[in-house]
This record gives sequence, C-alpha cells and structure tokens, in this order.
Amino acid sequence: MTAAGGYGQNPERAVGVATAGIGGRAVARFIDWIIAGIVGGIVFWVLDRVADLPGWVEILPGAGFGFLYFVFFEVISGATPGKRVLGLQVNGADGAEKPSVQESAKRNAYMLFNLIPWIGGVLWFFSAIAIAVTVSASSTKQGWHDNFAGGTRVVKD
Repeated sequence: MTAAGGYGQNPERAVGVATAGIGGRAVARFIDWIIAGIVGGIVFWVLDRVADLPGWVEILPGAGFGFLYFVFFEVISGATPGKRVLGLQVNGADGAEKPSVQESAKRNAYMLFNLIPWIGGVLWFFSAIAIAVTVSASSTKQGWHDNFAGGTRVVKD
C-alpha cells in the first residue's frame, strides 16, 4: 500500500478516466441549482394555482424537487444538465457507467436536510462543506457522499 492510501496504482489510469475536481463539480452544481429552481418553481406554482395545496408544500421545490432532479438525471443519463455542460459524468460504484437509483439517492441524500424546518439548512450547509473538503483531500476526488453511495465517482467525459 502506498503512502497516499492506494495500492500502487493511479486510480485514473486504472479505469482510463480522469476524475473531476471540486471546481468543475461546484460550477456544475450551481448550474443545476438554477435549472432545478426554475423548473421546480414553475411546477409548484402551477400546482398551487390548480390545486389546494397545504402551506408546507412550498418548501418542496428547493428541497425535495432538487433531490429528485439530481437522482433522475444521474440514473437516466449519468449526468445532470450542469455536469453535461461541463463534460462531467457520475459513474456508479465499481466503475459502472451510471449510478443505480440507490447509489444516486445515497450520494444526494444530504439535500433532504433542507426538508427539516429551522435546522435543515444549517445541516445541509455543513454537509456541503464536508463534501468540498473530502473531495479536495481525496486522491480519487471522492467526497464522503460518494463513499456513502458505495464508491461513486464524478469523472470527465
């Protein structure tokens, strides 16, 4: 085992892909937040006009819908629109081309903290900081959420 925690192999050479660093991932996430926010806002605005929804439903566009947005695109195509624009893709555990529903749900589960009134936003913020720190510190550029999901990786197309 090497000092970097590997087994004498460069993880990028082992699978023939380059892992994505924190910068590109952050920009892609920002693009996706804008898209998900607009689409979710429109969907829930229309639903509010045509149905008598309870007040708590107002938090769903930013929290629950965002979670579903990321899971849907990662599972269907391996990349959200923001990642696609930047040439990034999420690989599933064991190098699969796309994450499974379970893997994607696990890697994005921290977003559901926003559903918790009062403290949820704070929990989400600290989770996002922890992701940035662990991605930056990892030789494989995997955050704690990637490890929690069984070893998903964000790679450059």
